Amino acid sequence: MIRTMIGDGVGQELSDLARRIFDLLESVYGNEARLSLEPSGEPLDGLILTILSQNTNDVNRDRAYGNLRALFPSWESVMEAPVEDLEGAIRVAGLGASKARRIKEVLYKVKETLGTLSLGAMRSWRRDEVEAFLSTLPGVGPKTVACVLVFDLGIPAFPVDTHVGRLSVRMGLAPGGMKPWEIQLRLESLIDPERYLGAHVNLIFHGRRICKAQRPRCGDCPLLGTCLQVGL
Repeated sequence: MIRTMIGDGVGQELSDLARRIFDLLESVYGNEARLSLEPSGEPLDGLILTILSQNTNDVNRDRAYGNLRALFPSWESVMEAPVEDLEGAIRVAGLGASKARRIKEVLYKVKETLGTLSLGAMRSWRRDEVEAFLSTLPGVGPKTVACVLVFDLGIPAFPVDTHVGRLSVRMGLAPGGMKPWEIQLRLESLIDPERYLGAHVNLIFHGRRICKAQRPRCGDCPLLGTCLQVGL
C-alpha cells in the first residue's frame, strides 16, 4: 500500500502538503465545486474518446472523434468497417492505423464479453471490477481506465497525464522516476475521493497556464512558498 511505502510520518506530511496545494488550486480554478461525479451518456463513447486522446491534444482528439461518428453513427458500424476507412476518419489524432485497429479490437472484445456494445452496466460495478475488465482491453492502460472511471462512470479515480505527472513531481507530491500509475495511487492516498475529479482538472489547468514544462511562471504561481519546486 502507498501509505506503507511512504511511511506514516512522511505520509502525514505529504497529506498536509497535498491538502494545502489542492486547497490553493481550488481557490484559483474552482473545478472541485464546479464538476460533479454525475456521468451522462454512454461510457463506451468516453472509452473510445480517451483512446483517441492518446499521444495527441484535445483539439485533434475531438476532431477525430467527430469525424468518426459522422462517418460511422453506431459502434456496430465502426466495428464492421475496414481498418483503412477508420484510419482515414481519425488520422488527425495521429497513429491512425494503430488506433483504428485498437478501436476495432476493443469493440469486438466488449461485444464478445458483455453481449452488447455498451458499458452502461458498469455503473453498478465495483471499481476493482471495472479496472479488471477494462485492463484486459487492447491499448487500455491505467490512465485510460482512470479517465473512464471518473469521467464516464462517476467512480472516483485520479488520472495521471503528462501535466499531472509533471506537477506532482515538481510540487513534491511524488518522487522523480515514479510511474504514472504509481503517482495515481500516491495522489489517491493523499486526498479524499470526492476531490479526485476537480483536483485532477485543477492540476491540468495549472499545468497549462502557469506550471508549464518549459519556463514555468513561478513568480505568478499561487503555490509559491508551498510548492517544493523540485528540479527548478
